[in-house]
Amino acid sequence: MTDVFDVERVLAELTLEEKAALTSGSDFWHTDSADRLGVPRVMVTDGPHGLRKQATEADHLGLNDSVPATCFPPAAALGSSWDADLLHRVGAALGRETRANDVAVLLGPGINMKRSPLCGRNFEYLAEDPALAGRLGVALVSGVQSQGVGTSLKHYAANNQEADRMRVSAEVDERTLREIYLPAFERVVKEAQPWTVMCSYNKINGTYASQNHWLLTEVLRDEWGFEGLVVSDWGAVFDRVAALAAGLDLEMPASDGRTDAELVAAVRDGSLDEAVLDVAVRRVLGMIARALPALAEPGTLDHPAHHELAREAAAAGSVLLKNDGLLPLTGDDATRAVVIGEFARTPRYQGAGSSQVNPTRLDDALTALRTATGTELPFAAGFSVAGVPGSQDADDDALLAEAVAAAQDAGTVLLFLGLPAPDESEGYDRTHLGLPANQLAVLRAVAAVNPRVAVVLANGSAVTVEWQDDAVAVLECWLGGQAGGSAAADLLLGVRNPSGRLAETIPHRIEDTPAFGNFPGEGGQVRYGEGILIGYRWYDTRAIDVAYPFGHGLSYTSFGYDGLTAEVSGTGADSAVRVAVTVTNTGDRAGAEVVQVYVGDPEAAVLRPVRELKGFAKVELAPGESRLIEIELDARDLSYWHPVLRRWVVGGGRTVIEVGASSRDIRATAEVTVSGEPIVTPLDTESTFNEWLHHPTGGAVLTGLLPEGMLESEMIAMLADAPLRSLIGFGMVDPGEDGLEGMLARV
Repeated sequence: MTDVFDVERVLAELTLEEKAALTSGSDFWHTDSADRLGVPRVMVTDGPHGLRKQATEADHLGLNDSVPATCFPPAAALGSSWDADLLHRVGAALGRETRANDVAVLLGPGINMKRSPLCGRNFEYLAEDPALAGRLGVALVSGVQSQGVGTSLKHYAANNQEADRMRVSAEVDERTLREIYLPAFERVVKEAQPWTVMCSYNKINGTYASQNHWLLTEVLRDEWGFEGLVVSDWGAVFDRVAALAAGLDLEMPASDGRTDAELVAAVRDGSLDEAVLDVAVRRVLGMIARALPALAEPGTLDHPAHHELAREAAAAGSVLLKNDGLLPLTGDDATRAVVIGEFARTPRYQGAGSSQVNPTRLDDALTALRTATGTELPFAAGFSVAGVPGSQDADDDALLAEAVAAAQDAGTVLLFLGLPAPDESEGYDRTHLGLPANQLAVLRAVAAVNPRVAVVLANGSAVTVEWQDDAVAVLECWLGGQAGGSAAADLLLGVRNPSGRLAETIPHRIEDTPAFGNFPGEGGQVRYGEGILIGYRWYDTRAIDVAYPFGHGLSYTSFGYDGLTAEVSGTGADSAVRVAVTVTNTGDRAGAEVVQVYVGDPEAAVLRPVRELKGFAKVELAPGESRLIEIELDARDLSYWHPVLRRWVVGGGRTVIEVGASSRDIRATAEVTVSGEPIVTPLDTESTFNEWLHHPTGGAVLTGLLPEGMLESEMIAMLADAPLRSLIGFGMVDPGEDGLEGMLARV
């Protein structure tokens, strides 16, 4: 156990220059030190699905080599597991590897919303829904930090694209922020207290995240009670003094002393209170002190066990989209299969950019299938793949011909398709949703000579599946991490039962997506014109057909739902609904079902989606086994953000509770009545006639001033939305000697 320095003693003895230095990095990956006072520097480094500790020269985009570490499935796959317990175990393994490599903070997880399937970094984000991303984010953070090292929750906030990411302004109203883009961060902060929160590059409504006092202090600390430090994304600080004043504690990476000097000068000329700097220094020192005990006892690693956990996670996050009885393959069907597609031999298992991990080992599906079947299954590359040495310049016509010849003689074709690595990466967005043309040509040609085709996908974000009529089965494996090849074999052969569910909707075409026309913006701004209707909220509310809905996923067994009950307790801000349903495995295989609870508020005073996910449970059931699932919804689950009152309110009234296997596969529905809270909108000089009329005290004041019979007039509907000041100006309402201000005073 190492000696931990006294934070307050050190703070009292630091010089101004030392304080400034401690709130910036000493190099690319380390905090600064105060050697004379016993404060060491500590290392932070990239995650989020595996440790990327660079062994040589540091860089931000993963170009230089890093030490071997377990590459777990990226968030696209982890999110599709809908399994908080699994993610906690993955987080704990990540924490052990972080600690064993003398790293204090793992930079992750990323919990930004998947606003558009074109976002180049969607593979690093968990879901298009804040309830799902928040709960899984809590599990990951808690798991990592259970090992005595920290996390960095990112990217806070409204970082939903890579195009122009370092300066674009996300123009988004507060209700949309509060209901969609902030709740996952809020939940993780309140329930898991990450050691750090990483601010994003972009502006929010014209103010850089690193300089946004409302975001970093008023919301994050004052409202949510965040206790850790705020660190910048690498290079996200544009005005160090303004950022520090806004609530940014640690600038990364080092600026070679340039911005340190700016802080010192600002304190000396009085434009920055040294007490503000002290707050940031105290947080940095606290984080360093917190990390030292674990760093002094790094422990040991069991890489084989972590690889098996990665295999379990990859299988749990894979989604069986379609299966017309072909899968799982057993007996002769398995040994007479042919494997086609370069991805089976050269797996695409992680995304490009700062999250690239150097895996401890790497399983490919071809080898795994051959090993599991005990058969040297035939293989054909089928197509060239951009970015794969030895493949990208191959002759596609010759590869296609070879694939067709192999398929003709096979019982079943296992066709591995996906997005080439250059198609999706940190730093830029995708330009389309489709698979490469050379891959689709192979699918069409192979299906023409063999109707038994199972497609296995490798991609970090949704792709269109307009080609799926040529396949009997489609297994979405996302990016499966270093054990993804073995996991795919487990699923295809029935060693494991698919239990993943879509954490993002798969649309038919890009024109159907919520942000189409508002992504990625122009002129340095991106307008969030779809508001709260992102993902399934958009498709379901607008009744737009999709290829596969949010929450969808097939199994090798089946599940029945019975006896839904919904019991209301409390009123107003104390309202709650206990939802209970019995789920039964009605098939002949053990399997896991994800029970999803959605809430609808058809009588709301504001636009609300037709349904919103508010709870879920993943349950393992043996054949014939039943389980009572109970999910408690609290007042927040029944609330919306009031744009005028600027707080959460329970509107109450008729509330629809839906339980289903996806947002489009609702198995049972119950309606309850929730007693809402009084919602009184304050009156001001701009309030309308209707707002005055329905105000609990303003209505009486106004009614006493109206001409006789006015409320029964046919004109009342036309006057309803007119500001009362206008009606006074027209002489239609006489406010008396004190005018409108006098009326407001009486209210």
